[in-house]
Amino acid sequence: MNIKSLLLGSAAAMAVVSGAQAADAIVAAEPEPVEYVRVCDAYGTGYFYIPGTETCLKINGYIRFQVNVGENVGGDSDWDAVTRGQLQFTAKSDTEYGPLTGVIVLQTNADNASSQVAKLDSAYLDVAGFRAGLFYSWWDDGLSGETDDIGSVVTLHNSIRYQYETGSFYAGLSVDELEDGVFKAGEAPNNVGVAFGIGGKAGAFSYQVTGGWDFDNEDGAIRAMGTVDVGPGTLGLAAVYSSGPNSYYSQAEWAVAAEYAIKATDKLKITPGVQYYGNYYGTPTKVGVRDDFDTLGDAWKAGLTVDYQIVDNFYAKASVQYLDPEDGDDVTTGYFRLQRSF
Repeated sequence: MNIKSLLLGSAAAMAVVSGAQAADAIVAAEPEPVEYVRVCDAYGTGYFYIPGTETCLKINGYIRFQVNVGENVGGDSDWDAVTRGQLQFTAKSDTEYGPLTGVIVLQTNADNASSQVAKLDSAYLDVAGFRAGLFYSWWDDGLSGETDDIGSVVTLHNSIRYQYETGSFYAGLSVDELEDGVFKAGEAPNNVGVAFGIGGKAGAFSYQVTGGWDFDNEDGAIRAMGTVDVGPGTLGLAAVYSSGPNSYYSQAEWAVAAEYAIKATDKLKITPGVQYYGNYYGTPTKVGVRDDFDTLGDAWKAGLTVDYQIVDNFYAKASVQYLDPEDGDDVTTGYFRLQRSF
């Protein structure tokens, strides 16, 4: 048999086999359709639909590098560099009661590579004006500069609140667990408080009134703030009164603060500020606070803060503050910060 006969015979055999197996031919499976991420524009920019659901998700956060300066801010050193990373996840979906919102904020602060503190910065649900979870109270708000000292020592609580809102007005009431607040000697960290917040805008003027009652310390505080556009900037004024050291305000019996945020350019803001304290206590240790502010001296504070937008979503901030209490030594502190938001 020659090579030509062998090749012809092999081809014929393959044809027979191929015909016999035609019924068993392999058919490739069609690929399943891919669901691409869809943009969700119902709640603003940055949201997208979680694939396979009608829930919209937004991921944002920032990276911050900051150098603090002041006496012994870094142990025995007068400067200390710190870095922070923060991520926020916001989920929204429509319900018969309005949008259902869930927020989780994760934050890590690193004083150095081996000393890092990770925490749950916020986690709460919100629907129809009701909010429950871990979130910042109205006492976390303040003027736009860095001089004013009119907030609580700790403003992050496990709370439940209701807030009514319109386009230019809000009013709300909250019940706060104050375990991280201040306590008198012999007390246990099992405290509760009730706070309210009222605020809004009227043209170039905005305002806020905040109050809180600390049941364990049997004292409370009330604060009023307002801002108005004047000339090339915004004037801010604030006043606070505390009936005694409590978890809502304990730095002084009363205080007044003022600032003027000058918009020098579209990217540069310069904010000088001042504050005066009556019966100044300072930032007390959380346990063992005194019963009242009697016999304490006054204090005053002045400072300057400069904000500059380097490019979109990249900012620089520098701040210097001078504090002069009657009952203590004067102190100068400050910081420089770089922050990239996304």
